[in-house]
Amino acid sequence: MIRSNLLVDSHGRVLRDLRVSVTDRCNFRCLYCLPETEAAQNFYRDRWANLPHSTPIAHQWQPRSNILTFEEIERAVRWLVDLGSQKVRITGGEPLLRQEVENLVERLAKISGITDLAMTSNAFLFRKKGKALRDAGLQRVSFSLDSLDRDNFKKITGRDGLEEVLASIELAQELGLNPVKVNAVVIRDINDHEIEALADFGHSHGLSMRFIEFMPLDSARAWQRELVVPGSEILRRLQARFELTLVPSENKSETARRWTFADGRGEVGIIAPVSEPFCGHCNRLRLTADGKIRTCLFSVVEHDLRSRLRNKATDADVRDYLQEVVWQKEARHHIGEEDFVPPSRSMSCIGG
Repeated sequence: MIRSNLLVDSHGRVLRDLRVSVTDRCNFRCLYCLPETEAAQNFYRDRWANLPHSTPIAHQWQPRSNILTFEEIERAVRWLVDLGSQKVRITGGEPLLRQEVENLVERLAKISGITDLAMTSNAFLFRKKGKALRDAGLQRVSFSLDSLDRDNFKKITGRDGLEEVLASIELAQELGLNPVKVNAVVIRDINDHEIEALADFGHSHGLSMRFIEFMPLDSARAWQRELVVPGSEILRRLQARFELTLVPSENKSETARRWTFADGRGEVGIIAPVSEPFCGHCNRLRLTADGKIRTCLFSVVEHDLRSRLRNKATDADVRDYLQEVVWQKEARHHIGEEDFVPPSRSMSCIGG
């Protein structure tokens, strides 16, 4: 039974944070998402045979006809904002591969009720679009930076793009898209030796540098617990190197625990969904590029909003549908438990 005009699930969580994917395509082939490069195959070769879910996901990119138009995305976002969503993050795949994505940003920036309009990107194409995105109304960006070593960056991402990413970070700061958040997925024996260097980079550039535990969202289905560097280990290493002060937060739904450096310049954050799940306060909802609603990043069920967008469902009908979907939001993910089933789509296809 729905008891509120907001998006409230059966566990009492009010969903305020909306992630909107605009494409399932990506120009990177990261180890933790789309590991299709020779380096990735070499890394995982000896791991597949011992995995319970060892069959890689067969990629079937969505045809253009399945991808929501900007008009459809805008309409869906308006529905969800009317039901209480306040923070909207544009994701992918790589959202900057979507042609004229700045036009979508402009549409969404005009929706009353959105208090925070952000984008997550691998930053490779940001220099071409940054100013247009800022002028269209984008407020913040989060970039991926998993290594400061050119060769290791290429090994992890499948792309020789470190210089482009570093230049994009600088541009985003110049454009005033602050705080610029920079995310590093930490994988043992791949880039965990760079934790301190990445933190130092964030400090020296006044960034919000965030370390994320490796999650089972790779299309290779090669995730293993021993590849995860726990957030507690990351924190111990950072505290051994830097003088850090915990940033208190009144937002229980915040995914990252954050610390500032002694001189107040920049900060580090740790997102630990595997070792320290924060499901109890999760307020996120995801809309995939092909119009599916996902109530959890690790949902095994998707809910079809696209058909309602294209079959001219009334606003009242869609409101009721969205509330019913959210009411079914999972209590938690089951990573590491015997009954855990990985999502049928990789991170690129789900949307971050």
